[in-house]
Amino acid sequence: MAASGTHLEDRIRSEVQQSVPELVALVRELVAFDTTARSAGDPARDEEACQRHLAARLGAIGAEIDLWEPPSTGEGNRLVPDHLDFVGRPQLIARLPGRGNGRSILLNGHIDVVPPGPREDWSVDPFAAEERDGFLIGRGVGDMKGGVAACCLALEILHRLGVTLDGDVLFCTNTDEETSGAGSLACVERGVRADGGICAEHSNFDAWITTRGTLWPYVIVPGRAGHAELPHPHWTEGGAVNAIDKAQIVIDAARRLREEWRTAPDRQHPYLTPPSVIPTMIEGGIFPLTYPPSCKVTFDVTYLPSQVDESGTGAGVEREFREFVEAAAAADPWLAANPLTWGLLGDTVAAEMPADHPLVGIVLGAGAELGRPGKVGGIDSWHDAAYYISRGKTPTFSYGPKGLETAHAPDERVPIDELVDYCAIIAIAVSRYCSC
Repeated sequence: MAASGTHLEDRIRSEVQQSVPELVALVRELVAFDTTARSAGDPARDEEACQRHLAARLGAIGAEIDLWEPPSTGEGNRLVPDHLDFVGRPQLIARLPGRGNGRSILLNGHIDVVPPGPREDWSVDPFAAEERDGFLIGRGVGDMKGGVAACCLALEILHRLGVTLDGDVLFCTNTDEETSGAGSLACVERGVRADGGICAEHSNFDAWITTRGTLWPYVIVPGRAGHAELPHPHWTEGGAVNAIDKAQIVIDAARRLREEWRTAPDRQHPYLTPPSVIPTMIEGGIFPLTYPPSCKVTFDVTYLPSQVDESGTGAGVEREFREFVEAAAAADPWLAANPLTWGLLGDTVAAEMPADHPLVGIVLGAGAELGRPGKVGGIDSWHDAAYYISRGKTPTFSYGPKGLETAHAPDERVPIDELVDYCAIIAIAVSRYCSC
């Protein structure tokens, strides 16, 4: 059967509508797997079971399955957290080969979800994905197991209808999007490439073609311990120094830099807000009656695609931030004599793809035809599409129904009718893009 034409697309829409119970069931199955995001050193959860579940469905329609655990990442890679490993947490690539003379497409999603938080904050079991008033409610229904399920079912429906595509389809699900991006980076290093890609983030039917990058630098501010309730001589004579007080110099400098970036002409973007510097964690003190001998401040630093440096990372932004803070610290006699100590928890790199890429127009067009109009845009928070763009050289954008509004919150939800339309849009877009 030719993979184009109004008749085929009518059949796709009809088949999707008849498959609503199957779509809901698949979302519920995926949500039931505990794939809560983990820190380095935590044991694996249900990642392997979830990936095998998807692999079995796609294998049943003829996909070539590559289910593998990336090697231990070790240390010294600014893009991957130290000591992170993938033991028990495989990545999945399912390739549906086409006839070989058409454009290839990547359908991507992450299977990790954020922790649900206190159970009493939820009106349902977070891992049960209950239906209520036209919504599915559960952890990950919108971020982003709903989108993953819809993409999987879209491919199954094309198979049922006997659609033969000219180009390959790669269905790729990874871990670690919520924490570091290490999963999609591993998939790119495995060789995932396509002519165009869709990441199933829930975007309210907009095409997010760009994202900011994120750095997590930290600084340890030195002090000197001493009894907090006794007088002390000047620090040059051995007196105590409050590291928390000195940390305020660092935090104030970060605030000034944030204000500079907010209005700088070279830090503006049509789809993204200006880069920022936000202190997000602070640790200091050893005892209530003791001057803190050190204080650690961790920052969330965001940056634009135009700020990615010659190394392909945010190292230049990190250097700018450090130099700005160091200059402020140098004006304080204690910090001038007792230098700051710096470290980096991670760097997820900003990226952008062309807005006029053919796949963007095909997807937005298919959405508009189903009454789900969307526009080209971006999202400030990092997502996996960035590594497929920058490292995999696959022009990839995020696209999906509503769901971001309640992501990471109790009673996360997605409208079922929008998820159904999304499934149809993906099936139609794949048939159009991968056919000559």
